[in-house]
Amino acid sequence: MAQAYVTETGGGGTGPGRGGSRLRRLYDALRGDRGIWRRGIVLAALAVVLALVMLLHAQIPNRIGNTGSLTETFLPWLGIVGVPLLLILALLRKSATALIAVLVPVTVWLNLFGGLLGDKSGSGGDLTVATHNVNADNPDPSGTARDVAGSGADVLALEELKASAVPVYERALASTYRYHSVQGTVGLWSKYPLSGVEPVDIKLGWTRAMRATVNTPEGEVAVYVAHMPSVRVKVAAGFTARQRDTSADALGEAIADEKLNKVILLGDLNGTMNDRALNAVTSQMRSTQGAAGSGFGFSWPASFPMARIDQIMVRGVDPVSSWTLPRTGSDHLPVAARVNVTTS
Repeated sequence: MAQAYVTETGGGGTGPGRGGSRLRRLYDALRGDRGIWRRGIVLAALAVVLALVMLLHAQIPNRIGNTGSLTETFLPWLGIVGVPLLLILALLRKSATALIAVLVPVTVWLNLFGGLLGDKSGSGGDLTVATHNVNADNPDPSGTARDVAGSGADVLALEELKASAVPVYERALASTYRYHSVQGTVGLWSKYPLSGVEPVDIKLGWTRAMRATVNTPEGEVAVYVAHMPSVRVKVAAGFTARQRDTSADALGEAIADEKLNKVILLGDLNGTMNDRALNAVTSQMRSTQGAAGSGFGFSWPASFPMARIDQIMVRGVDPVSSWTLPRTGSDHLPVAARVNVTTS
């Protein structure tokens, strides 16, 4: 049977030729737009300023409201939020100058944080550790204890333990952890024997840090648990963190004086690895998330994590993997890590 073929003409086609003609017209329009380089100068300047803030964050002074530490706490978000916003505005302005300028903060951000985007976790390891700020006002301490015990951690640190809730945590964790010690508002639970347990003075007047030797099958490991003082952002005073900074220096001194070679720090430091105020600690230890994690590992606030202020840091042991655990009844997410004690 004969078939008839009809070739369509006119403006109703939707094939590649028509799409190409649209792009061609857009290109011609932009090429003929003499203001494409003159528009967006302010946006371009803002892009450069953003890049300089990220690049020179260590030079931002802390003298007024601890501005430097505040910037460093949320440093990744300057790129996560700032770059897309500038890109959208540059496209709306049809500014080639602004679009090219946006590449500058993109390059700086990738140089600072690009290494965190990939998955660096490995397999193996002989010790699993976890830490969780359980929140003194946690409505379900028993459930929270079961959740973190279910992570499989061999050693578990808890912070912000309210005295009345300690027996609840002790009962809920007793079947998983044979050994434990609570010092002030922090505690350590372990499947392996503990020795040398003592509070650590972080210049607060009450106990929010402790140290213990965990006698693992692979050898002794000094484990520190710490809860640094909270920081606040106030309109009149800025980022108020003086007490936190003093406590961080004291904790750093205690870790520097530690006689065991293998050291693990678990806790809520109320600061990120970028925060210069924690240099006394971060300068002598490695973050498991930075060394063997996937992504930023933000832990606070649990409802929408924006910063990793809950830390697992090591010295003399090798990080193998690091991750955050599911949300509990706390306003923090628990964090965990697998480390290799044997081969260090």
